[in-house]
Amino acid sequence: MVAWELPRFTHEMIKKTPLNAVHRAAGARMVDFGGWDMSVEYSGIVAEHLAVRNGVGLFDISHMGEIEVRGPRAVDLIDSLCSNRATNLKDGQAQYSGLMLPNGGFVDDLLVHRFSDDHYFLCVNASNQDKDFEWIRDHNNFDADVKFVSPDYVQLAIQGPRALDVAAKLTSADLPSIRYYWFTHDDFAGTPAMIARTGYTGEDGIEIYIAPHEGERVWAAILAAGEEFGVVPCGLGARNTLRLEASMSLYGHEINEDITAYEAGLGWIVKLKKAAFTGRDALAAQKAAGIKRKLVGFEMTGRGIGRDGYRVHVGGQDVGWVTSGSPAPSLGKNIGMCILPVEFAKVGQPIEIAVRSRLVEAQVVPMPFYSRKG
Repeated sequence: MVAWELPRFTHEMIKKTPLNAVHRAAGARMVDFGGWDMSVEYSGIVAEHLAVRNGVGLFDISHMGEIEVRGPRAVDLIDSLCSNRATNLKDGQAQYSGLMLPNGGFVDDLLVHRFSDDHYFLCVNASNQDKDFEWIRDHNNFDADVKFVSPDYVQLAIQGPRALDVAAKLTSADLPSIRYYWFTHDDFAGTPAMIARTGYTGEDGIEIYIAPHEGERVWAAILAAGEEFGVVPCGLGARNTLRLEASMSLYGHEINEDITAYEAGLGWIVKLKKAAFTGRDALAAQKAAGIKRKLVGFEMTGRGIGRDGYRVHVGGQDVGWVTSGSPAPSLGKNIGMCILPVEFAKVGQPIEIAVRSRLVEAQVVPMPFYSRKG
């Protein structure tokens, strides 16, 4: 076993968020998502997607993981394992980063929130939360207190151009003053909450963290407050198409243990000039030598959908694969992201996607596919 191989975890039984019964009672279609019984859709993926783009949607994302890091050298631990520079953060600020492997690949991508100079809060991907916690704990050379706190939180996302209008009815916090990727602690719908101006949809909105026993009540309060704005409950299906249109990476697709930050177009979260961190040497060497493959966006020009995992061909040769692909409800097109050799990773490059038994025409296009006004 190589020194950095990740531990593997299995779950004897599927997990449920504290709102599981609410989703089932509402008639949501449920699926096994990374060991979690999650709602994939309520009224339909397209309808929910468009509701978020044009109005407001509510998501239960309580499957996401949370880890707290405390102590005088908490930030040193985070900076030793993550690609971005957490020492740049101010109290109340969040940061997108990568939890890295020595080869420059990802243990996970995550959000780092600074509560204070000795207290940090990490939001990690649902399917990775166990291994992330073990990885951080096992590489804790700074005597930090690392605590797995996922069971302590329900996480809800209110997303869309009317998101703040809905949320403003439930909190006295000055939501417009919270800048993108900043957060505050305040009362929300009658309970203490962390309110973050973050999201995974390409729209404005907030994500709130509250105690699990308050989940059902706050969910209902948001739906009631948002009725005048046309709020709809949304599942993971719409969350996926929304983030794809916004060209946001999904772990296991655009990033994984073998795809590096530079290959994934995430060089902006790699701070090579900071103190040494796991994966720095590999990333520095790759940057100096130049990457050989790259994540790009594509649009289908032929009739078909380039789904996740489909092979990509250029000039009759199999050269790459689709990382994510689906119809784009906001755009009326079939889009996706794929990994290609750099010589083919140019806007306008004709490619073909192997859709079942036939090759369907597509071309490389700029990303993001969708960017909200303002």
